[in-house]
Amino acid sequence: MENYKILLVEDEPFLAKVIKDSLELKGYTVVHACDGKKAYNSFQNDTFSICILDVMLPFTDGFTLAKQIRIYNTAVPILFLTAKANPEDVIEGYHSGGNDYLKKPFSLEELFLRVNELLRRNQAKAEDTADSIIIGDYSFLSHQQTLKFKENKAMKLSHREAALLLMLYKNRNSLLDRKQALITLWGDDSFYNTRTMDVFISKLRKHLKHDLSVEILNIRGVGYKLIC
Repeated sequence: MENYKILLVEDEPFLAKVIKDSLELKGYTVVHACDGKKAYNSFQNDTFSICILDVMLPFTDGFTLAKQIRIYNTAVPILFLTAKANPEDVIEGYHSGGNDYLKKPFSLEELFLRVNELLRRNQAKAEDTADSIIIGDYSFLSHQQTLKFKENKAMKLSHREAALLLMLYKNRNSLLDRKQALITLWGDDSFYNTRTMDVFISKLRKHLKHDLSVEILNIRGVGYKLIC
């Protein structure tokens, strides 16, 4: 089996241990987080094949966490585990970026089947499409975090560089609100994080400097605009 890495977010210690141990016996690498905030930090600093999220979590609920993950990565499968069985909750789960929804209580065999199916479908999708975003003379693969100028060798971006570039692209030729970007990517709009984001904007400008038709404009005090 390919060494898939799973982000497991579950705040109930016994259930988390059972799931983690069982998945590891199946050959998966599992990183466990007990709340939404720690899970978000883990996702920013690692690469995962699939995310398994409880919905009722401390600090950041699973639906909000899924939306944050989708800013970074539009392709990684997300499986919700939850006791919330109302149809509106299921709908909200899919709207927040989830791919599947497993209601508690569940059997481990059913969990394994769902995980295997999501990984299989995601692999097939990755093989069918490069998921390439064209920015001037650049090709940007957001989920692989690579940026390539013409036929040059692709450069590897950090998680935050890729997430910020994706946000800029989604708002291309219009304003990306500074506060929105800060809260989504850094969690708050403190002075320190604002200065940090300015550094990342400078890095992206350097990465994109070979195509003069591509610009990242600083709309002072308001936000940024990607021109492409």
